[in-house]
Amino acid sequence: MVKYKAYAIIVAGGKGLRMGGDIPKQFLPIDGKPVLMHTIEAFRKALEGVQIVLVLPADQHGYWKELCKKYGFRSPELIASGGEMRFHSVRNGLDLLPEDGNAVVGVHDGVRPFVSTDTIQRCYTAAAEGKAVVPVVPVVETIRQILPDGSSVTQPRDEYRLVQTPQTFPLALLKEAYRQPFSETFTDDASVVEAMGRTIMMIEGNRENIKLTTPADLCRYSHYAS
Repeated sequence: MVKYKAYAIIVAGGKGLRMGGDIPKQFLPIDGKPVLMHTIEAFRKALEGVQIVLVLPADQHGYWKELCKKYGFRSPELIASGGEMRFHSVRNGLDLLPEDGNAVVGVHDGVRPFVSTDTIQRCYTAAAEGKAVVPVVPVVETIRQILPDGSSVTQPRDEYRLVQTPQTFPLALLKEAYRQPFSETFTDDASVVEAMGRTIMMIEGNRENIKLTTPADLCRYSHYAS
């Protein structure tokens, strides 16, 4: 049972270029319906009463509504338009949310449909305690760093983590963070909050919570949608 107001900003601005087709990857079908619908359902399952803001490029709003009608899917009531960069897209989503000092908001990639209920709930629980939270998983491959002279060296992988979403925060904190001017150093929501001097807490994510990028990803992980 969720004891705080929960919001989720689902950012789906992909053009699908690496998928090799004209359909943006968030709309590609997996297990009988578009990827984005699986993502939204994951949050509705994990958080009772969650209010979702969907961020889509303006020219995709009509297509999304058609898909919802086709699949009998309940679209989030709040839909924002994507911006020039991810930073601007998230800020557009935040602008639709009220000033609520007791609320929690998570920002999630629309093409991460396999985030687990447990990961979502643990992120929101920690954020409800005032923390800025990112889910992470250990690096299992060897990492090599490319040096300025073109050579490379191995780095100790146990000192690194792969960052996932939802990156989750007290709503008031994230709103304040996104009032900062855009910087090229803002690669995700955590980096925006860090720029204010806040510490980021890492919690364990789930390995299946990948960002779908290539056709091989759809084939390899489609069974998780079943």
